[in-house]
Amino acid sequence: MILAGDVGGTKVHLALYSFEGGKLKSLREQKFPAVEFACLDDVVHRFLEEKDGHPKANVNDIVGACFGCPGPVRDGHLKLTNLPWTLDARALRSSLGIEHIFLINDLEANGYGIPELSNEAVHVLHPGDPGMVGHRGLISAGTGLGEALLVWDARQKQHIPLPSEGGHCDFAARNDREIALLEYLRRTLKGRVSFERVVSGIGIKNVYAFLKDEQKMEEPAWLEERMKTEDPNAVIGSCAEEGSSELCVQTMEIFASAFGAEAGNLALKILALGGLYLGGGIAPKILKTLSQGPFMEAFLDKGRMAPLLQTMPVRVILDDTCALLGAAAFAEARSSEVSGRSERAASFQ
Repeated sequence: MILAGDVGGTKVHLALYSFEGGKLKSLREQKFPAVEFACLDDVVHRFLEEKDGHPKANVNDIVGACFGCPGPVRDGHLKLTNLPWTLDARALRSSLGIEHIFLINDLEANGYGIPELSNEAVHVLHPGDPGMVGHRGLISAGTGLGEALLVWDARQKQHIPLPSEGGHCDFAARNDREIALLEYLRRTLKGRVSFERVVSGIGIKNVYAFLKDEQKMEEPAWLEERMKTEDPNAVIGSCAEEGSSELCVQTMEIFASAFGAEAGNLALKILALGGLYLGGGIAPKILKTLSQGPFMEAFLDKGRMAPLLQTMPVRVILDDTCALLGAAAFAEARSSEVSGRSERAASFQ
């Protein structure tokens, strides 16, 4: 078995996998609210306990484990970006009793997961030239904003994910409203503004507050009540998709436009002839908003480079287990390098 984890700022998603005919097969998975646990070890121990008819998992049957985490991993160690945990692969091996444990960046895990996805798990937002082969970009808006480079290895005929912290680069305002937004955020945040402060779950709430408090857009009483009693981002996103609130519609238009602009920036930097992927939890929930114009208009608005960007496919990852699949694939590949036995290869026999 392989243990895989997707550690986010709000939740920890864990799964156990085996292989069947070379494909990953989910045996069991569960999501846990991160704030309810003091450390990752506690979450994993809880997951491996007997539950809902599943027997307690024997760690001796787990040949490898990998956790995709937000933040830069250095020598198997990292301090999470949006969660007050510090993780160390060596300490986890000792605590969990699993010999092969790896920590990788969450966007790196998503990058390894893309080849494991079915065609139905990907929505084509812009077809571009699907026959082109080359580097790809991955940008994921969720609790925060993650970015990764998927470098094409022509010899191995596969993409190698390279993690980055590009989401923390400076937010670049492109029009009068975005300039006003930037000035508003500089005041409220008391300093520097990154793209993550606009293009993320945090960003949606920031843009909403800007339009309501600074631009004086009306917040109807029913919307004010829902914002108090429900998840604000879910309310804003769903009302924008339905068109039931102009405040929410404009919030998500600004969000989508900034998302598209930074996606285009990433595509130019990596020369993403193989296309660009949108990951994270937000994009699949706002497909209508993403398809209506502002995202692709901003993506293509690169002056003389617009014709080049027109050729680059843009795809939305619909499967929220992509990072888990990638972490599992990474764990199996690295464990087999050390042990000399591949679970994936053995599943063909």
